[in-house]
Amino acid sequence: MIAVISANPSIDKLFLVDEVRLGAIHRPQELVVTPGGKGLNVARAARTLGGDVLAIALLAGHAGQWIADALLEQGVRTDITWATGETRTSLSAADPSSGRPTEFYERGEMPGPDTWESYVTRVSDSAHGARWVPLSGSLPPGVPATASADLIERARTAGARTVVDQRGAALAAALGAAPDVIKVNASEARELTGQADPAAAALALHELLAGRRTAQGFGPPAAIVTGGEEGAFMVDPDGVLWHATVDARGPFPTGSGDSFLGALLVGLEETGDDWHASLALALGAAAANAEQAGAALLDPRRARTLAGQVRIARADAGAVAVR
Repeated sequence: MIAVISANPSIDKLFLVDEVRLGAIHRPQELVVTPGGKGLNVARAARTLGGDVLAIALLAGHAGQWIADALLEQGVRTDITWATGETRTSLSAADPSSGRPTEFYERGEMPGPDTWESYVTRVSDSAHGARWVPLSGSLPPGVPATASADLIERARTAGARTVVDQRGAALAAALGAAPDVIKVNASEARELTGQADPAAAALALHELLAGRRTAQGFGPPAAIVTGGEEGAFMVDPDGVLWHATVDARGPFPTGSGDSFLGALLVGLEETGDDWHASLALALGAAAANAEQAGAALLDPRRARTLAGQVRIARADAGAVAVR
């Protein structure tokens, strides 16, 4: 089972318009509405690909109830902690031909200390029986970055393997808890490591995480940096750097990183930790996500078809040998 931590969900609304013009009235061609936030995107992508998924969500108000109902319709099992207030909404507008979004993300509401402690307890309880627990996306306002480390440690104590996909202070805190896998995009990796090259950043992240896991008596990690059209760079638990690419481009990249992570975990579940096959499925899912509007609304057959077209190359001291 994959138990996804979704601490700051949202209703994601995407308007498809011919052009976004400042100060103008826009009449969208289409509106795509989904349960969102990175965690719920990961959960939906994994479920779409056939994974056994549980979304551990912190929800509030009418918006939260809509999310709960929508997840039920999408076949995503949930463990919900209810808070006061209202779950946030995130708005985007994009040209269907380019897909480049203009985005407006609410921060969400601050949960009270009792509500947050109830949520953390739910994470601890729901992680029992899970093989993987990804922590993906932002924390609610008012929750300190150190809570990321707490969530990782609680999931590990429950017997699950952990993955982090965050940024900034929350990511740095989570790495202090030595998760099994880090998956970030090139911008997030550069922010943490100072490395502009995603391959170098992946190696730096692996070295950093391996040192912390060794110090705490854990086994070797994996580190992955996604680079959009450049594909993905993975340092596997053996410390080998791989570069995965696929010849597919789509106009809607939003949610591709989340689809990548959901598919990676499904692949690891299906194959018994075949990292190369799982990397191929992850990149296939990311590419399939970009082909249609709406984060993590990918076609599972298309994702697996593209996975079969992924090329994986090993990077050795400046030379790339095709695997």
